[in-house]
Amino acid sequence: MNPEFWRGKRVFLTGHTGFKGSWLSLWLQDLGAELTGFALAPPTHPNLFEEAHVAQGMHSIVGNILDLPALQSALQNANPEIVIHMAAQSLVRHSYLYPIETYETNVMGTVNLLEAVRHTASVRAVLNVTSDKCYDNHELTFSYREEDAMGGFDPYSSSKGCSELVTAAYRSSFFSPNTYLQHGVAVASSRAGNVIGGGDWARDRLIPDIVTSFLEKRPVIIRNPHAIRPWQHVLEPLSGYLCLVEHLFQEGPKVAEAWNFGPADKDTHSVHWIVQRMAELWGPSATWEIDAGDHPHEANHLALNSTKAQNRLGWRPRWTLDKALSTIIFWHKSHATNANMQDIVLKQIRDFTMVQPTHQFTN
Repeated sequence: MNPEFWRGKRVFLTGHTGFKGSWLSLWLQDLGAELTGFALAPPTHPNLFEEAHVAQGMHSIVGNILDLPALQSALQNANPEIVIHMAAQSLVRHSYLYPIETYETNVMGTVNLLEAVRHTASVRAVLNVTSDKCYDNHELTFSYREEDAMGGFDPYSSSKGCSELVTAAYRSSFFSPNTYLQHGVAVASSRAGNVIGGGDWARDRLIPDIVTSFLEKRPVIIRNPHAIRPWQHVLEPLSGYLCLVEHLFQEGPKVAEAWNFGPADKDTHSVHWIVQRMAELWGPSATWEIDAGDHPHEANHLALNSTKAQNRLGWRPRWTLDKALSTIIFWHKSHATNANMQDIVLKQIRDFTMVQPTHQFTN
């Protein structure tokens, strides 16, 4: 990633009030981008967007991506060169309770965003951020590659597969690499692993549940201890998105496709491993236990193959999972002592960028 590339670039980011969106907003601000965000109000209280005063360094618009006229007006007024679409309903368990909302947001939200881009002449690069859960997961031990089939057992996973299909259809129909000289827009999608980091307070998500329980000195209740996920600090996929967008902007159709940004093979661990390691890092007051009740289906094994991003974009993870967990604990212990959380976020971003990528993908 080239920091100088981003200085002065006009960027439009949907979902900037969410967990990942807030981290990316502060990173883009630190890089000197002219940033406009479009999203609903923050989804939780507390939330990273407010705790780290993210809105101070950008133009923040509260809006719904299902409102196409409002979205299109905001996009045209921002006159962006780059669009990153992160607005989504992002919780598996929530999707069982509210499937219509999930499909509307994740599928029609993507349609609206791409429609708005069609009518905004300034745009040159578009990235749709989806999920590792977009794949048709057969619970096998191999890692999914970008060309594997889309699918999804639950409404959330299915909706993300649909969002990928929408992106591919719009790219073929309206932003074809074959006619790039006419329209000048490069469209890509990205899939990341189970993203973790400081400032995530989402319900029914492992790391927030662990941190909240530890702070309140009560046992963490875990639902599926043997589930294996591609865990990664939020800065890992965000660095991949920024790297990909640079290539999209500069190379256009050569990289206008789908990309995985997953962790190194050795950082694919079970829920049991995560909670046990966080308890060790937190200290002797941290305890946990297994919830034996019935729960909605969630995949037991999921891993991503990111060799394409390594070989063609030069992207690789920087932090080990152990380092990621340590930074999360530091973040939340700092928050508990009323530290300046924007300073903490920016310091962790700068520390991350100073580390040279060393992990190699072999699968």
